[in-house]
Amino acid sequence: MVDTHALIEDLRAEQEELAALLGEIHLDDWSRQTPAPGWTITDQVAHLAYFDQAALTAITDEEGFGRILSEAIADPERFVDIAAAPLVALSPADLLAKWRKTSAELREAMATAPAGIRVPWFGPPMSVASKATARLMETWAHGQDVLDALDVVRRPSARLRHIAHLALRVRPYSYFARGLEAPRTPVRLELTAPDGGTWRMGPEEAEEVVTGHALEFCLVLTRRRHVDDTSLDARGEAAREWLRIGQTYAGGPGEGRRPGQFAKS
Repeated sequence: MVDTHALIEDLRAEQEELAALLGEIHLDDWSRQTPAPGWTITDQVAHLAYFDQAALTAITDEEGFGRILSEAIADPERFVDIAAAPLVALSPADLLAKWRKTSAELREAMATAPAGIRVPWFGPPMSVASKATARLMETWAHGQDVLDALDVVRRPSARLRHIAHLALRVRPYSYFARGLEAPRTPVRLELTAPDGGTWRMGPEEAEEVVTGHALEFCLVLTRRRHVDDTSLDARGEAAREWLRIGQTYAGGPGEGRRPGQFAKS
């Protein structure tokens, strides 16, 4: 069974770690370009703030979230940029304060949500635990863009396990997002954890295996690194294909990162 409260605590730690870094950077740094084409650090934080607010609305005001969903359906190509525009217009201090407040309210709503609630979203409804995992993944991934823009290296944490689990669970979506049929071949993971231990995930009987460092796996599956710039190893055609096209987030795959854009970890 998933310990939802422990998961929410990990989300808190992920959000507060990034917020602390943002609170220390120079005002001019907020306009730095990140590896995501056209996105500054301000854009990255505004994105997190908007979708944390959307998640909060989804938990506490289903009708209100329905209106958000209608706006997304009406203009799916521009929705993300249009929705976050008012937040992008804020000063860095106000934007950071807004995100801190929203993320705290979201965690409180998650912690006090009725047992068994299904949270509506832009895809299928999900449990509170799944929503917390998704927000943790998004915070970590967009946080990586911020760190890359600042040329800062962070110490990986055990929270990466949530992202690796999510990647494995949503593997079929990586194919769906590209209009491809998902293979039925199972794949398992054998990842080196930040503390040097091993995380084993997926069917034990699976003959196709991805091995390597959990950090690199999460970077690749959130499309923050190209697999060629890592030391990951895949045994089997389905495993190799997954590393090429895999993603942990909803929506289109985007451009990802180019081979050679980052040195091997």
